[in-house]
Amino acid sequence: MNAPVVPRRPLKVLLAAPRGFCAGVDRAIQIVERAIEKYGAPVYVRHEIVHNRYVVERLRAMGAVFVEELDECPADRPVVFSAHGVPKSVPAEAQARQMLYLDATCPLVSKVHVEAQRHYDAGREIVLIGHAGHPEVVGTMGQLPDGAVTLIETVEDALAFTPRDPGNVAFATQTTLSVEDTSEIVEALRARFPAIAAPHKEDICYATTNRQEAVKTIAAASDVLLVLGSANSSNSLRLVEVGRRSGAGQAHLIDDASGLDLAWFETARTVGVTAGASAPEVLVQGVIDRLAETFDVEVEEISAREETVSFKLPRVLVA
Repeated sequence: MNAPVVPRRPLKVLLAAPRGFCAGVDRAIQIVERAIEKYGAPVYVRHEIVHNRYVVERLRAMGAVFVEELDECPADRPVVFSAHGVPKSVPAEAQARQMLYLDATCPLVSKVHVEAQRHYDAGREIVLIGHAGHPEVVGTMGQLPDGAVTLIETVEDALAFTPRDPGNVAFATQTTLSVEDTSEIVEALRARFPAIAAPHKEDICYATTNRQEAVKTIAAASDVLLVLGSANSSNSLRLVEVGRRSGAGQAHLIDDASGLDLAWFETARTVGVTAGASAPEVLVQGVIDRLAETFDVEVEEISAREETVSFKLPRVLVA
């Protein structure tokens, strides 16, 4: 006799929307792809174009060479600057070496650069809310002379900051921060410096905000929350934090389906799934397929809002 078929346990998957690629990431990846197409391999990329292992390995296989500094690039090959932005010294060096360079800085990061310059030109002392060492922070601080920008990472930093003139201060923020954490720091700064100049429009980008809002809509109903993204992705790390804070039973950051541990799901009935702004949809599908090998999976997409943003490519790659 054949052994009886044991039915697979049902598992509800709540799929957060929006998730995955934002317009800035999509644009940056296209810039590298089109540069390889137009100029041939190798095309050099200063820093990871976006913080995602799968994306970087895929572009590497196409002919991209990732380096940390410009002096690792030959002068006769194109170089792309990552979506996170670069200090002003980097394009200046590229021009001095007569290099062909393509700037894939996200336009919303460039907006922060413009704001910082505007405050500096107006004579204000600038504080930047962000994470030390993150390439976006390095790039933003590098728009201005050394000492012009003070980095603030915590409420404690905000309380300890001593400006030259308390009535002439401005703040900007990294674009990929936690909305809640940042608002606490801004409140601390505003309490101390009521006249502090703020961005015309919030610096935390639409994609970061939307993905955090989407996670909040599924977190409380999720026994386990899975966030697709790499460990060096700021916006992906924030999604894990937001998920935990919003009531997820567990929250895990994984690069792809290989990072799944079936022990996480021993008693789980509902799993939330999302992806950071630099993680492609193929990784999300890979996780769902892997879960479907063990469970009777039912997928429901929960949409927090629609996204219609897109950014133009550099003219030299469109012609």
